[in-house]
Amino acid sequence: QNSSEMPETITSRDAARFPIVASCTLLGLYLFFKIFSQEYINLLLSMYFFVLGILALSHTISPMMNRFFPANFPNKQYQLLFTQGSGESKEEIVNYEFDTKDLVCLALSSIVGVWYLLRKHWIANNLFGLAFSLNGVELLHLNNVSTGCILLGGLFIYDVFWVFGTNVMVTVAKSFEAPIKLVFPQDLLEKGLEADNFAMLGLGDIVIPGIFIALLLRFDISLKKNTHTYFYTSFVAYIFGLGLTIFIMHIFKHAQPALLYLVPACIGFPLLVALAKGEVTEMFSYESSAEILPHTPRLTHFPTVSGSPASLADSMQQKLSCPRRRRQQSPSAM
Repeated sequence: QNSSEMPETITSRDAARFPIVASCTLLGLYLFFKIFSQEYINLLLSMYFFVLGILALSHTISPMMNRFFPANFPNKQYQLLFTQGSGESKEEIVNYEFDTKDLVCLALSSIVGVWYLLRKHWIANNLFGLAFSLNGVELLHLNNVSTGCILLGGLFIYDVFWVFGTNVMVTVAKSFEAPIKLVFPQDLLEKGLEADNFAMLGLGDIVIPGIFIALLLRFDISLKKNTHTYFYTSFVAYIFGLGLTIFIMHIFKHAQPALLYLVPACIGFPLLVALAKGEVTEMFSYESSAEILPHTPRLTHFPTVSGSPASLADSMQQKLSCPRRRRQQSPSAM
């Protein structure tokens, strides 16, 4: 596999620094909302996430939409190229290849984007949020269980401190009008689709455990036992941890840091299974080589994509080896 097609790998050093960077970002946003007008900040952020959301949602639905196109669909290829300089010093800034099918997906995603921009409706917010989460799990990659434990452990402390120690996390989450969280209407039965009383789940509470669960899936495959024991265990553990979060939140009527319950569940349950099977050494010595699972289309440099999102699945199966240009900015900035 060409190294330029691999997702962004999180090292142990990155994992240790992640909570510090996240804390600085969170505090910066909190001060921003305190100093500047919330209305103008959210207008700027809405436009930013409007563009990113359309691209993310388009990529997410393109494999599914391909099944609905007839075989004789006139699919033309296009390329959007923006360069800087001339001659030998010419450098590509944007190199986006797409086809007619991609334009259809972009058009459908744009409808959702306009809906979100005009109404800020919770369904549109959740569609964008789910698309960001799926792309985040695709883009970020843990190479071993130890790194995953460092990352989850650090964010466990980060989440507990900023939710229980201060009002910063809750204030930013409520002030930030962008699809960085999933919202669940608590008054859905009374008000239907016009519900306005929401519980929130940050996308980090989905993506961070998600990349750890994806690592355990690769570990399952490396054992060559044709079972996905660790994947299913961690998946059930995530559901249990999230359910416990909701239960505690309703009991105490206070915002809860989801990672307080998700981290022990997602690490503890698979570890208990490994202890029972005598595979603890194999689990912690496993080093993922970023292998690509079969029939799994990948988005490798979102949002600037070189290569048709709709044709990613086909290109994976055909094992094309054409190198793609990586985006300079780390996807973890999302």
